[in-house]
Amino acid sequence: MEIIEALEYIPPDQLDYATWTAVGMALKHEGYACEVWDDWSRSDSRYKEGECAKKWDSFREGTSAIVTGGTIFELAKRFGYNTTIRVYDWDDEIRDDGVVIKDSTWIDTSEHIEMPSDDKFNGPNELRRYLQALFKPDEIVGFCIDAEFDDEKKKWRPSTRGAYGMTAGQLLKSIKKHPNDIKAVIGDYNEEAGVWIRFNPLDGHGVSNSNVTDLRYALVESDNLELEKQKALMEELRIPIAVMLYSGGKSIHAIVKIDAINTQEYQEKVDYLYSICKKNGLSIDTQNKNASRMSRMPGVKRGDRKQFILAENIGCESFEEWKTYIEELTDPYPDIINFASLKELPELAPELIGGILRKGHKMLISGASKAGKSFLLIELALCICDGRPWLGFPCTPGKVLYVNLEVDDRSFLHRVDEVRKAMGIAKISANLDIWNLRGENAEIAKLEPRLIRRAQGKGYDAIIFDPLYKINEGDENSASEMGRFFNHLDTICTTLKTSIICCHHHSKGAQGSKFSIDRASGSGVFARDPDALLDMIQINPRDAEVTLEDGQTAWRISSTLREFMSPDDIDIIFDYPIHRVTDELADAKPISGADADLNSLRGNNAKKDKAEAKYTRLLSFVINWSEIDTKPVKTPYPTVEEAVKYFSTEKGFSDPSIRRWVKDHDELFIRGGMLIEKDDKNVVKQ
Repeated sequence: MEIIEALEYIPPDQLDYATWTAVGMALKHEGYACEVWDDWSRSDSRYKEGECAKKWDSFREGTSAIVTGGTIFELAKRFGYNTTIRVYDWDDEIRDDGVVIKDSTWIDTSEHIEMPSDDKFNGPNELRRYLQALFKPDEIVGFCIDAEFDDEKKKWRPSTRGAYGMTAGQLLKSIKKHPNDIKAVIGDYNEEAGVWIRFNPLDGHGVSNSNVTDLRYALVESDNLELEKQKALMEELRIPIAVMLYSGGKSIHAIVKIDAINTQEYQEKVDYLYSICKKNGLSIDTQNKNASRMSRMPGVKRGDRKQFILAENIGCESFEEWKTYIEELTDPYPDIINFASLKELPELAPELIGGILRKGHKMLISGASKAGKSFLLIELALCICDGRPWLGFPCTPGKVLYVNLEVDDRSFLHRVDEVRKAMGIAKISANLDIWNLRGENAEIAKLEPRLIRRAQGKGYDAIIFDPLYKINEGDENSASEMGRFFNHLDTICTTLKTSIICCHHHSKGAQGSKFSIDRASGSGVFARDPDALLDMIQINPRDAEVTLEDGQTAWRISSTLREFMSPDDIDIIFDYPIHRVTDELADAKPISGADADLNSLRGNNAKKDKAEAKYTRLLSFVINWSEIDTKPVKTPYPTVEEAVKYFSTEKGFSDPSIRRWVKDHDELFIRGGMLIEKDDKNVVKQ
């Protein structure tokens, strides 16, 4: 799936025909269906129905016409795709999910590999160079001249384990004795099959991995590219090669310096080597990763071709140096700077929201559920688009992408229009774009590349995510997982040079006793990572002797800022569908209680008013009992049953409701089944 994610970055309408075709060839090579190429191509105005299928059938892979997934990764990098190196475990599948340093389709192959003529080809000398480059004189060398033909695979293969009793010194002495006769040195080999040799020294007791005495080298062999491309690509990658030789077949063999101290380190280094090779177009046979593996011996014939050395000691000096080189090439981090060397300080990023948020930074609004956070974000989006003040803070005019993740598409558009009208805006600015993703799989790891591809070049000054939890795929209480989550947001910020603004919910329980920075649900990363944190908490307007209209709620916004001094708290009234700043609520205190943020005050404290109304009705019934026509003659005070009968028959209330009224009010009590009123001293009134 990594290739598909990389493909999302590449805009087909910005490619020429040849590059567009190369993308299709790469997808086919990597095993994807034509539909993937076709779907991706549809966003191009030049798209023609059926053209992809027709081209797809024409793609044929020859030794000089192979395009791999590396092409897609290289193109994606040009459009902002961020790649990382992964170190593989021994049993992991090596996948195209990482760094492309050199695209094999653009490798210079002007240097042609020339086969040496018979009069210039000296077999013993080729073997001497090989042995001196790889072995110490006293180290045992394993090689095999015995071959059999595999009818199924149509190729020669070793038929025995070969010889493993001669040292490099003994072979060199024999070469000196027979400087022009390779068969006199190694034996009468089959010239159709060629000869195989092991590149790591053995102990003389066998040829398995356990018989290898020094984990010094590994084999890189690939036959998916033409020979010149294989050679050039290995050189371009600066792989630390001790000996590079032509196998006499379709591949170049590179004996690579590993120098591992144990099997685990050898496996880790070889996996790293193979992963980088594969990502850059060299398809590696994973069977080659065994330390006892055989390569081809230089200095012998193989059919009408020869096995010979192409180069010695090229690339980096060691594996460690090479790994550092690779990581420096793919290091996404900026350079270290010396402060004293600066001639002048760089300009600060311009302010998007004056005194609150700079362009390219992140802002989080936290608050209780149903507190109007989405409406506040819509207000902010419209203010930025038009350059209007928001909550009294000036906004720089800019372009906004609003990513709606929670509200039905049509309902959201109507909601934006409602806010527009309430704000007195005649017409929505062309600066506002909306991306409706409700019901889509929009987890941040998948969303990031798709968003960057769609937003690239659009010049968004702010991207708003509403709400944040819809794109979070991790545990919000895990600091490490939330750290990775916010890293994705940072990538979006830096790649698109945009600000990110989002909203998040409060944790459960009362919030009034907490600092504003501690109210957001989940890990403290939610409070620490954003450059600006604005927190909303509900306040009690009665403390300030303010009466709200029915449905209105009062809120206080506290700010925790990284770039600016935090301003004084702002009091606002949410008067659906917009918020109004007010200075009348300075004496209002936060509401406490587990459900206070949503339920304790709405309008004129409707919940409390409703309870008082129940009491008033019940007390009036008791006091006016003597005047009620339905009362029985023999009872001076009403019974509970009479109250139930009266309120259900005359007023339409249910039986259980009346009984709860009686039970919930201490001001009235039941004696002998009758309702009696108590005075302040708990003396029964007759």
